[in-house]
Amino acid sequence: MATDWKLRTKTLAVREGDAPLLVGVVNVTPDSFSDGGRFFGSGGFDPERAIEHGLRLAGEGAALLDVGGESTRPGAEPVSAKEELGRVLPVVEGLVRQLDTPISIDTSKASVARAVLEAGVEVVNDVTGLEGDADMLALAADAGAGVCVMHMRGEPRTMQRDPQYTDVATEVAAYLSGRLDALTAAGVAPERICLDPGLGFGKTTAHNLELVHRLDELHALGQPLLVGHSRKRFLGEIIGDMEADRTAATIGAAVALASAGVQLIRVHDVRPVREALLAWRACWGPQT
Repeated sequence: MATDWKLRTKTLAVREGDAPLLVGVVNVTPDSFSDGGRFFGSGGFDPERAIEHGLRLAGEGAALLDVGGESTRPGAEPVSAKEELGRVLPVVEGLVRQLDTPISIDTSKASVARAVLEAGVEVVNDVTGLEGDADMLALAADAGAGVCVMHMRGEPRTMQRDPQYTDVATEVAAYLSGRLDALTAAGVAPERICLDPGLGFGKTTAHNLELVHRLDELHALGQPLLVGHSRKRFLGEIIGDMEADRTAATIGAAVALASAGVQLIRVHDVRPVREALLAWRACWGPQT
């Protein structure tokens, strides 16, 4: 079982038997699927509101804050690097000034990652597996950043158009294994790499559930696993109500992920998920 995820200057301890660490979502986009536009008003984008949100998530127990300025929801349109950086940089700078909690940048653009790494970001979280920008791999290696490598079939605009797999868990594991090899060959230390199966990214509900049921095949790669399932469409399909609030479903799935040994879970609602996981560990975890 993987232990510790080394970031750029910090380390997150991921110990077998512990409750998963929580990654708090700070989306500074007008169009993310769940909370897009939250920090946009009649006067445009308000970075102070996004900073306050990040501070609240850290206070509720997030071990890492993931800041993103470009939506990756199904059908999302890309934005320019300039626009993305204009959203994320003031938020990153404000959080770094006020927090010791490490910050992750959710981006696939090397120019955006470079600027926020210089501002104090610890992790590059790239939904393209560091393949979307030819400069990203060398940047991550040179910066000594923590890296989260995700699997995605296709790209956000088209990824949910009838995704097909022969064996989704085997194919996702093979892809992540290949990216692990590519990153280490490029000079990224293995202890800085976290893997994400990419639930909802080019996958049906059946694919997502198959991946959750077979997470042991991803654990076998020997790296910490980060899973982002929070509020996603497949949870609405599971509960049979696409219009319902998905917080309870998110909590239920988080408990299942914890039981499967996932080390990090990316969520919008840190407090209720953290409290549920504390109860899970007290009831079912190792006795101390």
